[in-house]
Amino acid sequence: MATASGKPSAELHHDDLAGSADNNAVHPTMTADSHAVTGYETDLNGVPKGYFYSRFFLGSIFAVGLGLWAAVSSFGYAAPILAQINEDLGPDPRYIWISLVYNAVLAVGLGLVGRLSDIFGRRYWFIGGSVIGVIGAIVCATAKTIPVLIGGNVLLGLSSATQLSFHYVMGELVPMRYRYLGNAFLYLFTFPGSGTGPSISYAFIQKPVGWRGVYWLILAIEAAAAVCWTLFYFPPSFSKMHASERGEQATKTYWIKHFDYVGTFLFTGGFVVFLLGLSWGGSVYPWKSAGTISAIVIGAVTLIVFVLWEVYAPLREPLLPMHLFKNVEWVAACVLLGLGAGVYYAFAIIWPAQAAVMYSNGNLTYLGGISNIVGLGMVGGQVTGGVLAKAIGKTKIQCMVVFILGAILLACMATTTPDTKAQAIALLTLGCFFIGWNESVCLANVTICVRDQREIGVAGGMAGSIRAAICAVLVAVYSTVLTNRLTQTVAAEVPTALIDAGLPPSSVADFLAAIAVGTADAFAAIPGITANIIAVGTQAYKVANSDAYRTVYLTTIAFSGIAIIMTWFAPNTEKYMTANIVATLHNEGPAVKETSEKAYAEENV
Repeated sequence: MATASGKPSAELHHDDLAGSADNNAVHPTMTADSHAVTGYETDLNGVPKGYFYSRFFLGSIFAVGLGLWAAVSSFGYAAPILAQINEDLGPDPRYIWISLVYNAVLAVGLGLVGRLSDIFGRRYWFIGGSVIGVIGAIVCATAKTIPVLIGGNVLLGLSSATQLSFHYVMGELVPMRYRYLGNAFLYLFTFPGSGTGPSISYAFIQKPVGWRGVYWLILAIEAAAAVCWTLFYFPPSFSKMHASERGEQATKTYWIKHFDYVGTFLFTGGFVVFLLGLSWGGSVYPWKSAGTISAIVIGAVTLIVFVLWEVYAPLREPLLPMHLFKNVEWVAACVLLGLGAGVYYAFAIIWPAQAAVMYSNGNLTYLGGISNIVGLGMVGGQVTGGVLAKAIGKTKIQCMVVFILGAILLACMATTTPDTKAQAIALLTLGCFFIGWNESVCLANVTICVRDQREIGVAGGMAGSIRAAICAVLVAVYSTVLTNRLTQTVAAEVPTALIDAGLPPSSVADFLAAIAVGTADAFAAIPGITANIIAVGTQAYKVANSDAYRTVYLTTIAFSGIAIIMTWFAPNTEKYMTANIVATLHNEGPAVKETSEKAYAEENV
């Protein structure tokens, strides 16, 4: 059987596998364990001069970047202002589903998009995803009820499943040695989304356009991305991707007929139910409720059945190639990616709430500014890690160092109090910076370490789904710890301080209700209230919150410990840093030096 280079494997010599820029055009790269990495289309010598400056290449990169901006904004812009949205359209207790359905649909879609686009080609999946995003943004911007807004976020979640697949779209278009750098460039598009999302959201709230402005902005970004995908993104078509296959395997009919529909149903159903069960706990339903427990159990059992189906069923084309899990480097990258991303999603929820209680001065612009800390720290680390990963090398050591530093800094957040705002901001910014560095390295690694680069989509997509599952677990744990501890600390500390300050015991409940509202009128309506009691009670409430958040930050040590252990299995990727390219864009003339598809197919018998 011939290799991807068209040479019979017996004719490959050691020099062919050396991995230099001059002679590794489409040759396998030899890894430390002697497994070849295959599936390349060409290398740097096989593309014409100016290819990377062509309108199709640059236009495709901007399509990916704009799509990424739209995807992170769909979550990042709405999350800080859900209460204001509910106040305008509701009140409706179902408003929490706005974020729940987005995350659930996104998590499932990532894996499916990767596999489907590996089979049928990527162009129309990504154009279709951007069009769905345009429709979703319009639905959300014009919604008159919470259920309609929830439906719009289902569409945005579907769209984001293509847009957050940026790591393998970029990964297959640039040489292996530039994958870290390529991702670093794309992370720049997330600064106005996940980086400064709270500030943008609060700015719209204070303008006449209100919360709908965030969705009109998302619509503009989605539309720009859709135009770029349509005009410039021409990756290998179905026939090009299957040119080396013979007979019915080279036809769409074969892949439609033998697609793993049962596995898709089990994966989709099990994953959605499991994630929703985790998200319901402590928010929609109590953790001990039948709804929460049954959803988690049914979802988990269905996912186990899915795995058994993929392993033992006589499938010609499984949804999830299980051999991926034999690749320790890939598995380690997936787990580290999820544990790191869980920090962002958890603290993107927890930190704004903490800042609003402990450090806010009542100004929404100021609150938005300090709420940006988590996102800015993560994005800064992602960009820095992407730029320096290859230059520094030894990515295994990098993951170890940055995760240890990030873990220590986040755990040290437990030492902060209402009077140490500067310390809290510094620790959280630096902690998220190092966790972001880890994510940048690991997100690239889930595509770099794939043995057959023709599976880069399913490998990258399933890594995204695994990341989402781990994030859901971490968010559930942190949120539950916070809720339980707040109940304990507020009940134990605030009433005593109020009564000692002179508030009648019968007015304690009124004070707690008023502090949640936060207005002068709410405090003025409390029987027996004075300015001194308000000051004492407010400070006691801040301290009680500080004690509760302290427990959350200490809880991070458990997950950080697991991550630090997993870094031992992270790969050093120097052996992969070649000039090989997985796919080229085919609408800019003769993009690659290769034989005709017919000759290519004949040589790969």
